[in-house]
Amino acid sequence: MRPESSPVLEVNKLSKSFNSFQAVKEVSFELYRGEILGLLGPNGAGKTTIIHMLLGLTLPTSGDIKIFGLNPARSRQREKILGRMNFSSTYVAMPYSLKVKESLMVFARLYGVKKPRQKIEILIEQFDLKDSANKAVRTLSSGQMTRLNLAKAFINDPEILLLDEPTASLDPDIADRTRNYLVEIKRTRNMAILYTSHNMKEMEAISDHLLFLHHGEIIARGTPQEVVRQFRGEDLEDVFLKIAREVEV
Repeated sequence: MRPESSPVLEVNKLSKSFNSFQAVKEVSFELYRGEILGLLGPNGAGKTTIIHMLLGLTLPTSGDIKIFGLNPARSRQREKILGRMNFSSTYVAMPYSLKVKESLMVFARLYGVKKPRQKIEILIEQFDLKDSANKAVRTLSSGQMTRLNLAKAFINDPEILLLDEPTASLDPDIADRTRNYLVEIKRTRNMAILYTSHNMKEMEAISDHLLFLHHGEIIARGTPQEVVRQFRGEDLEDVFLKIAREVEV
């Protein structure tokens, strides 16, 4: 059951074409406060393209996006929107020449964070970056870089959080702590989270609702249990394999 409040994110018939290739085809969905919405699909399904359109990094070919009731295509409204959002991806590089603390301070100042040093210390503790805090970003391992990206994503206490493969490269302990943290802040801060992952057990465990993309289209939506039943699968991983291999069900 979805919350009764108005959605903080509304996507209506969103499409994106790159020349003759249609990456996203008339996708519509809503995201509510206090909800983790999982965006699933094989590689090339359109997940990252959708996130890039939500961030304004890629312009839609057609369709509408409303975030907090505002239109991100308008520059003045986009500035207001982005201050209330954040984003993490293992595929986005942080400033390589800076140290970890310095990098977080740059983003804290960009977002106008009050008491930035205190906030950075909390995030360094939360994401187990104490041993890396004074290291140059370019020297970090892939797991440390992922944790730094996550810390950056929480620097402004966002109302909407977009997470693209947030636990990739993390060891099982840190990945589990990160999942628990996401569920906790969703509840305590009423945060809205859009989440992509290829870890089906993870998605099944933390997502309130799912959107399953294939070839740029939503082919299933609902709770994890509803999606599994729809495809008569044993679990979400079984459903993913059926869809990825294009087996008729």
